[in-house]
Amino acid sequence: MIEDRVTALLEVGFAVYPVNPKTVDRRRRPSGAKTDAIDAATLARHGLQELDQLRCLEPDSPLIQELNTLTRDQVALIQQRTRLVNQLTACLKAYYPAALAFFGKLQQPVALAFLQAHPTLAAVRAAESAAIAALLKHHRHPRRNEAAQRIVTQAHTPQLEADPITTRAKARLMLALVAQLAPLVDAIRAYDEAIEELFTAHSDREVFQSLPGAGKALAPRLLAEWGDDRSRHLSHESVGALAGTSAVPLQSGRLRRARKRYACVRPFRHAMYQFAWSSTRSEPWALAYYQRKRQQGKSNSVAVRALSNLWVRIIFAMWRNRQPYDATRFLAAQAAHAPRVA
Repeated sequence: MIEDRVTALLEVGFAVYPVNPKTVDRRRRPSGAKTDAIDAATLARHGLQELDQLRCLEPDSPLIQELNTLTRDQVALIQQRTRLVNQLTACLKAYYPAALAFFGKLQQPVALAFLQAHPTLAAVRAAESAAIAALLKHHRHPRRNEAAQRIVTQAHTPQLEADPITTRAKARLMLALVAQLAPLVDAIRAYDEAIEELFTAHSDREVFQSLPGAGKALAPRLLAEWGDDRSRHLSHESVGALAGTSAVPLQSGRLRRARKRYACVRPFRHAMYQFAWSSTRSEPWALAYYQRKRQQGKSNSVAVRALSNLWVRIIFAMWRNRQPYDATRFLAAQAAHAPRVA
């Protein structure tokens, strides 16, 4: 809602200066009185006194704006798909657990079509292997004959079965969930195509494509969150604060600690966290860094956040210089600054 209003102001030509809401809280009168008029006056005084410390917000390019909207909306759709898959899994466990072993992922179109055609264990047992193979062939299953025979064998294996009342009731729920899940899966696939088209058209695609473990899913999201305005971020510290990867230091007397940064752009933080975790599967130094943090007694979330913050420093240099990722260059810089990086 707030982002829509800011975008509307930028589109009509207003100069927008972002101000942390806590700034207004600190400048309120001791009585704590709060009205729109008081807030407006407080912001006006703040602008007059510290305008040189504020930075005017420049809008993203049209391509980045569209890519950012599509990637964030797709994440919301994926979350809906996850909820429906979890509900479908629980439903099948209640009356049709054998179906969970027929396919690797329930959200696959072939799995959803199979459940619609065979909503109960009795329906599978009544079907012939050739009919199941034909259904799998229609959905381009790579090993349809072997899969069909395996499904028939598993269906006829002795197993616990739900009573008829539970089977009828839960089968109805299962079909309702599949009816919601099938078009959602198609919509997410269409989003993938639209996002890929925009991502391919952007000049920074090679920079983010080169990131290890980013793949087709995370590379467009990272580009959308970073944007293409090089003047927006003067240092990697500002990016880390915006993405929530940098910790907030707390020091009072002998007490020194750091806590998670909550004031940030959450979609940006989620994208960086997911990429950092994914990088541990393809980049040896990232895995070693994560494991070292865990050995130091850090929790999984703290270790991933620390790795994300390190990646912010790397990506900032890549993004600023428009250079793809080069592991050898990073390892050389890491060796030169080992004490500081560790």
